[in-house]
Amino acid sequence: MSERPTPDLTILETRIYRGANVWSYDKSVHLVVDLGSLEEFPTNTLPGFSEELVAMLPGLREHSCSRGRRGGFVERLNEGTWLGHVAEHVALALQQVVGHDIRRGKTRMVKGRKGHYNIVYGYIDEQVGIEAGKLAVRLVNHLVDGDPDFEWESERDAFIRRAERTAFGPSTQAIVDEAVSRDIPWIRLNQHSLVQLGQGVHAKRIRATMTSDTSSIAVDIASDKDLTTTLLGAAGLPVPKQGSIRTADGAVQVAARIGYPVVVKPLDGNHGRGVCLNLQNEADVRNAFPIAAEQSRRGVVIVESFVTGKDYRCLIIDGRMVAIAERVPASVTGDGTSTVEQLVDLTNADPRRGVGHEKVLTRIKVDAAALDVLEGQDHSLTSVPAEGETVRLALTGNMSTGGISIDRTFEAHPENVEIAEEAARMVGLDIAGIDFICPDITEPVRETGGAICEVNAAPGFRMHTHPTIGEPQFIAKPVVDMLFPPGAISRIPIIAVTGTNGKTTTSRMIAHIFKGLGRKVGMTSTDGVVIDERLVIRADASGPRSARMVLQNPRVDMAVFEVARGGILREGLGYERNDVAVVLNVQPDHLGLRGIDTVEQLADVKAVIVEAVPRDGHAVLNADDPLVREMRRRCSGQVVWFSMEEPGTEARDLIDAHCRRGGKALVLNPSERGEMIVVKHGRREMQLAWTHLLPATFGGRARMNVQNSLAAAAAAFAAGAPLHDIRQGLRTFSTSYYLSPGRLNEVEVNGVNVIVDYCHNAPGMKALGDFVDRLGESLESSHDLARPSRIGIIATAGDRRDEDMRELGHIAAQHFDVCIVREDVALRGRERGEVAGFVLEGLRAAMADGARCRQVEEVLDEISAVRHAMSRANRGDLVVVCVDKHGEVMSELEAWSSQAQAGSGINDEVPAADPDYTPPAGA
Repeated sequence: MSERPTPDLTILETRIYRGANVWSYDKSVHLVVDLGSLEEFPTNTLPGFSEELVAMLPGLREHSCSRGRRGGFVERLNEGTWLGHVAEHVALALQQVVGHDIRRGKTRMVKGRKGHYNIVYGYIDEQVGIEAGKLAVRLVNHLVDGDPDFEWESERDAFIRRAERTAFGPSTQAIVDEAVSRDIPWIRLNQHSLVQLGQGVHAKRIRATMTSDTSSIAVDIASDKDLTTTLLGAAGLPVPKQGSIRTADGAVQVAARIGYPVVVKPLDGNHGRGVCLNLQNEADVRNAFPIAAEQSRRGVVIVESFVTGKDYRCLIIDGRMVAIAERVPASVTGDGTSTVEQLVDLTNADPRRGVGHEKVLTRIKVDAAALDVLEGQDHSLTSVPAEGETVRLALTGNMSTGGISIDRTFEAHPENVEIAEEAARMVGLDIAGIDFICPDITEPVRETGGAICEVNAAPGFRMHTHPTIGEPQFIAKPVVDMLFPPGAISRIPIIAVTGTNGKTTTSRMIAHIFKGLGRKVGMTSTDGVVIDERLVIRADASGPRSARMVLQNPRVDMAVFEVARGGILREGLGYERNDVAVVLNVQPDHLGLRGIDTVEQLADVKAVIVEAVPRDGHAVLNADDPLVREMRRRCSGQVVWFSMEEPGTEARDLIDAHCRRGGKALVLNPSERGEMIVVKHGRREMQLAWTHLLPATFGGRARMNVQNSLAAAAAAFAAGAPLHDIRQGLRTFSTSYYLSPGRLNEVEVNGVNVIVDYCHNAPGMKALGDFVDRLGESLESSHDLARPSRIGIIATAGDRRDEDMRELGHIAAQHFDVCIVREDVALRGRERGEVAGFVLEGLRAAMADGARCRQVEEVLDEISAVRHAMSRANRGDLVVVCVDKHGEVMSELEAWSSQAQAGSGINDEVPAADPDYTPPAGA
């Protein structure tokens, strides 16, 4: 053990999971940290560490940790726990300081790396979660060996201010919280207050308290205070006299016409900025004019009669009054001994007051405007008000300037409520804040005097949800009721597909089936984002960001997501849950990346979509794969099995037992006529389709597509599609380039049979090789000349292990007569020729053992490899191209076909379009 600890806790890696992930069912921050020398110093070996930490963050006393009771974490501190675990709890406590009630977290050692830990904890705001982790690490290091540059209070306050900049305002947060309580999904669309509630075609948007249903014309009317007053006055509603002007002289003339006292305010201001009240003479108006004009975006200023009374805000949602608050301007009450400045400091010390919207009340700010208000009351900061004397520091009662609110919802006179509701209707706002000035809201304003002084679009909710005095009003409920009436749907069905091979084809099959049902399907795959069968983004779109793009599209009423290993490890799922999870297979691929070294670990990653199935959802699992079978234990919903095994095998015995309990499954039943896909539900069996009649299966020869068809049909069945629509979808889905680009596309080029497929790993090559054998035998039996040759253009990605590359070559050698090895454009960290070298090693080793392959060639460029293969092919031969850029390859094949039609033979070296092409040596 080191003699003394060194503060060298460091963050090695930071990841943000925006959905379910391998660590948690919900979004999380993942820090990989190195404790360094601190690995040898648990908390009970650091004198004073625990006491000082808890003093800085008293909220840690509430953490139960693994003890399951209040104070459990403090017990762990005293007994001794490692500092990675401490950093996790500090990150949670820091988020709780800014009002984010997050309690989920875990810390686990990185296997095989001493002193390295995975720290995983939940978050509400992504940036706040990241910054909490960074500050937690710095705080722990500071407590180990005091850093003179680390000042806790300033660091904490800076963190709070940073959180305030990125956090939702209280109004937005209230609506989001209400949506969450109703299981309505939400997506933050920017770094401010623009939020989507619901998914796809059911989505609504809010920005603070403005909704996607809010009329733009109504907002313009409310922003024009002169027009608002005119409209309300024309409807017979009580409004003050007023006029709009652009000059100080004009303001004086209007004030003289309507009579003093008056109010001067900007035409289109908000939050009470630039409002000057109770102006008694011409000088006051001239002094107030530039203050109001500065806050007016159009440079127009309103002068209106000053209505005396109390300030009330009536909140109208969907035409009905839901809350009323009396707003009291920022003020202090004298005690006979303290100065105004001391009274302000004492008021701001109230724990309910914070910076901006950080807390339910805002700290009173002493600025030039506040000094002017004090001067108008014959006071200054050094004055000592008499005991009980109220001294105002602002003229308006806005919460944002330090005012307080008193709930008056159930005290308002019905006539006043009716006036406020009529005002909202006249302006046309779905959510409106009607500002009343009147002596008493409990008496009719038409009798006591008073008026509507303003109608606000996007009114703040804080004064109603967190009144200083009185009961809080749950006003987010009527907002969400308005957007999503009882019984309204907010989610679209989500089908997620994962597995080592077959994801893209299965996803396309599922989308094709539901397209036939009239659904507008949004699909993500390795080819891109497809909306209603239109490719809108061409990219590898099998990750969480692409999924969120689909969920944001207002046309989509169903989503089918191809979910890749990399996206789950990088960001999680990107959504909360999927109604149907499809797991095709788990085979060794992409091992050695991001800490995934075994196929069992890979299965844990892919099982995330199964864990994301709700109780009323389904997991479609491959009963033939032992690793997939085990995932049934992680599913909260129902399991739907599919299997290609024959009756009497382990998989079919499992399925039979499952169906006897009322479960669902899809299986193959062999007969003399072929294989029939059968749907089993409980004791019922329903025939779906003959496999050899499905175009994608090439007469049943493409066994991988037989399996994909089973999985797609099972997913559609689980999602509620009728059997005849599933049958029709499978019968009309083919592997043509237009329906399934890059997946078993078959073309004929002047008598040469060409298969284009995105085979890229050893398990995929094994399945492709089986198909090549079956198809090759068929071609040989129909060919009356010499045995046709099988030419394979093969490659793999650079992020595979060396042994996986060799294995791909070894397998390919069993099925092709000639193997041409190429490389992808993106080498993924490898040197040019390195990947091909490993594949060639596997090929030559297999040839030495007597494999089918008799010739191996290396042509690294993909198009050059295609040209070389086509130049040596004869009529009746089979050329299989394992593609990287399938679009370019298909264009090249089209050029060969066009050249052949122009009269050139297939054995011409190259199309005339490229006279510079030279075959490789020894071709």
